[in-house]
Amino acid sequence: MTPVQAIVAKELRSYFVSPVAYVVGSVFLLIFGVLSYLAVVNAGNQAVRMMQLQGMAAQLNLNDLVFRPTFYSTAIVLLLVLPLLTMRLFAEERKLRTFELLLTSPIGITDIVLGKFLGAYLIYLGLLALTGLVPLVLALYSSFDWHPVLTGYLGLALLGALFLATGVLASALTENQIVAAFLSFGILILVWLLGGLGSVLGDTPLGNVVSYLSFIEHYDRLVRGLVDTKDLVYYLCGLVFMLFLAHRVVESHRWK
Repeated sequence: MTPVQAIVAKELRSYFVSPVAYVVGSVFLLIFGVLSYLAVVNAGNQAVRMMQLQGMAAQLNLNDLVFRPTFYSTAIVLLLVLPLLTMRLFAEERKLRTFELLLTSPIGITDIVLGKFLGAYLIYLGLLALTGLVPLVLALYSSFDWHPVLTGYLGLALLGALFLATGVLASALTENQIVAAFLSFGILILVWLLGGLGSVLGDTPLGNVVSYLSFIEHYDRLVRGLVDTKDLVYYLCGLVFMLFLAHRVVESHRWK
């Protein structure tokens, strides 16, 4: 077993013996289910109204009426939920005074940071896989285009990775788990708001740069079924940058 695999296994055991992962997972799945149900009910109501007006069965676009609004709302839910998954990663180690033991172990800092991130990311991917039951059930009763659904899930996977990497950084900065969660939430909100600031600056070089830094436009294109290399590069660079900062923060503690 490699050092990264050992850290991942340790983190997964910590998640499964802690009530936090169960509570966070249950809340996330419940909210996703409610959002999907409301979107389906709204689509059904529109179908009834169109049938009353046209006198014939209406052809509805489930991608626009169900999946797209559900994916947009889920991004907001992730903003609130994922910092709770990462808040304990380093903060708990520092509070329990096991952080020094971890730093003096033969495991490298890169392995530690990567292992803790992957542990949280595997939990998130498991939750995301469970939400796949919604399109699978809808596919039994109606037809829709799977391509935007799959790219929407790709967007959720990339967005979640970026959010979790930010949470790893926030947890490395403090020994208080609540502070780590709020710090992660604050960073993500600020990056989110860059999209609005870019709109205010308009079609100027500065406005274009500020808009690119926000994850809104990149996520929006994926939800609409558009896979652009620059969006994938954005998420990959953001992920590497956040984990690099977390690595430097943890490394700074080794030399204190």
